[in-house]
Amino acid sequence: MKKKIKVVAAIIENEQGEVLCALRSPEMSLPNYWEFPGGKVEKNEDIHSALKREIQEEFHCTIETYDLHNEHTHEYETFIIHLIAIKAKIVEGTPIPTEHSKLIWLKKENLPSLVWAPADVPAVELLVSGK
Repeated sequence: MKKKIKVVAAIIENEQGEVLCALRSPEMSLPNYWEFPGGKVEKNEDIHSALKREIQEEFHCTIETYDLHNEHTHEYETFIIHLIAIKAKIVEGTPIPTEHSKLIWLKKENLPSLVWAPADVPAVELLVSGK
């Protein structure tokens, strides 16, 4: 039986309407795929606290969450991911990649130009369609 992982991802927009995208490093699982920043939800942790913690740990900035974007379950070859994308804004600091290879801000209509991790694709499609 495949391991199920609950993951949160931040849909962070800046004042120009661009969305923060993170490139997974070659050392990470699913290397060189783009994703929305976030990480695993720990046992007994709520999704908003988990997302704030992950962004602080991995990107050294503080966010405020404000709306659920979408939820999606995706089955990879060796595990199943339940991805919960949450809209957020940066309230302190500038994101710095510590585990990812690269961070970029991209307009919503340009998001499909990146090669996304399969679990993130439904969130991308929702953003592009303006929902």
